[in-house]
Amino acid sequence: MIAAELIDKVRRIEIKTRGLSQHVFAGQYHSAFKGQGMTFSEVREYQYGDPIRNIDWNVTARFNKPYIKVFDEERELTVMLLVDVSGSNEFGTRNRLKRELMTELAAVLAFSAIENNDKIGVIFFSDRVEKFIPPKKGKKHTLRIILELLEFKPVSRGTNITEALRFFTHAIKKKSTVFVISDFMIQSLDEIAAIREGLRIANRKHDLIVLQTTDPGERQLPDIGMVRMSDPETLESPWIDTSNRRIRSHYDKWWEKVQTELEAVFRSSGIDYISLLTTQDYVNPLIRLFKKRGRK
Repeated sequence: MIAAELIDKVRRIEIKTRGLSQHVFAGQYHSAFKGQGMTFSEVREYQYGDPIRNIDWNVTARFNKPYIKVFDEERELTVMLLVDVSGSNEFGTRNRLKRELMTELAAVLAFSAIENNDKIGVIFFSDRVEKFIPPKKGKKHTLRIILELLEFKPVSRGTNITEALRFFTHAIKKKSTVFVISDFMIQSLDEIAAIREGLRIANRKHDLIVLQTTDPGERQLPDIGMVRMSDPETLESPWIDTSNRRIRSHYDKWWEKVQTELEAVFRSSGIDYISLLTTQDYVNPLIRLFKKRGRK
């Protein structure tokens, strides 16, 4: 992509997603993702009903009358985006590729974070951690993230969500709000146990939210005869007879089983989760997620 095209793309994504974060998501984001704990503000004289545990004994002894510490809610958050850049995201049957949907989601969340004066950082992952952008504030930093989302070319094409979660828990010590943006395409059900453990460990200290991106072409195998399928992660290209009812039924059952198992993992781990289609608008599902969290 030449520089002029890239700048134009960045501008278009900025206009769309910044507008959404300012006018649509602003209130919901603010109430859904509150600061982690309290920060000291000032000392004042004790008043009837104040909690005794907040008495500042040093100041009390100095002035010979009770004073208490006053705390404000710490609004600033650290928000991390764990973005899947594996080969399976270069797929889309209608409106857009999964990668394009992920880019918009990440941009909306990044602009919502800076509107709330939060820090935002990103980990790009495939079957390895491809790139780590440490959390910072500001529009310039957010535009850098969008530029990377548009231009980044991963070294590997596979997927290992557990490795990304492991790197994140070692790299970020401060409690953070974490959006895992992935299609969660797996090759074997054995991978789900590893994902469960990775999510459980990360969610013990941090606040995880899963945004799964899918395409209608993945959910159901169409009846279109002999088709050469291409796996963008393994690069295998087998011929599949989609007119065979048993093959279609087997695929559909596999997809449903994987989704059921993943959703059970998210629920048991206490993780908020939504599934977003490339063919549908993501605004209303995100608003519902923010409102749900704001009521907690």
